[in-house]
Amino acid sequence: MATANGGTQPLRLSTTDGCSGPHQPQRILVTGASGLLGINLALEASRENSEDRRVYGLVNDNQLYTNRFTVVQGDLLAPGTAEWLLDEIHPDWVIHCAALANLDACETDPARAKQLNSEVPRKLAQIVARSGARLLHVSTDAVFDGKRGDYTEGDQPHPVGVYSQTKLAGEQAVLEAAPQAIVARVNLFGYSLTGKRSLGEFFLYNLQTGRPVLGFTDVFFCPLLANDLAGIFLHMLEAGLSGLYHVVSSECLSKYEFGLRIARRFDLDEKLIQPTSVSQAELRAARAPNLSLRTEKLTQALGRTTPTVKAGVERFYQLYQEGYPGFIRELGNA
Repeated sequence: MATANGGTQPLRLSTTDGCSGPHQPQRILVTGASGLLGINLALEASRENSEDRRVYGLVNDNQLYTNRFTVVQGDLLAPGTAEWLLDEIHPDWVIHCAALANLDACETDPARAKQLNSEVPRKLAQIVARSGARLLHVSTDAVFDGKRGDYTEGDQPHPVGVYSQTKLAGEQAVLEAAPQAIVARVNLFGYSLTGKRSLGEFFLYNLQTGRPVLGFTDVFFCPLLANDLAGIFLHMLEAGLSGLYHVVSSECLSKYEFGLRIARRFDLDEKLIQPTSVSQAELRAARAPNLSLRTEKLTQALGRTTPTVKAGVERFYQLYQEGYPGFIRELGNA
């Protein structure tokens, strides 16, 4: 696989494109395809209607080895990369998952956070809009300060840290450059390449080894399983939606309660989860206490509610029983 080199020649795809003949499958480009959401999204998109879809996953530093979708390697910060992606792939849909999502890393390097979370989305939205493709940009529930919760899309955001500030700027930049784009505020859990990217994995793997962990009793959120979130994204694009949507679970709970549910479903020792306040955790980046979001706008648009946390944890368990975490990890190994 070749990296972008300033736009002087096209990116090369890692597997044969295979698009020949009169029928042209729908093309979906997923950026950040080695991340928690990106890898699950690319896999879910390639599984559904596989004959009618061709999925491309963009990665930067990480390698992926799979025949489930076409892997493209390139750096969105490099001049010309985004343009070449659109010229080479001609996607119908672009789902932008790539971001600097580590809160502490954003606090340490705010300039890089601004580049990846604000400037890249703006440029990508401009290029996608000119190409005629549809864009879904992934944002975060953390654009709110969490002082009251129960937020709608019409509520005024008030981000409390570098990550959330740069993600809000990215939202605004995307909708300014591409008004027909979808901006989805999310919170998610699931299985990742490293096994360390989601709160679900944190509770599961620590409890399996008998290691005590903290569970915040005063931080509330509405997490969706990444696989379920992927399916919702595809439905949103199929429905031709545009604008800002909250795409989170229809059920909200504390992170402590979330840990308990993981423990109980996997038959692990819930007493290892110590209930505590986030104020006692000595975290570098501030956490918003109540990020419960309302999803009526999305429910009305799609005619269905988003899954509950209970349903998400159940599918998280079933995927584990099917060996999915090991399958995911193998995609990052030759």
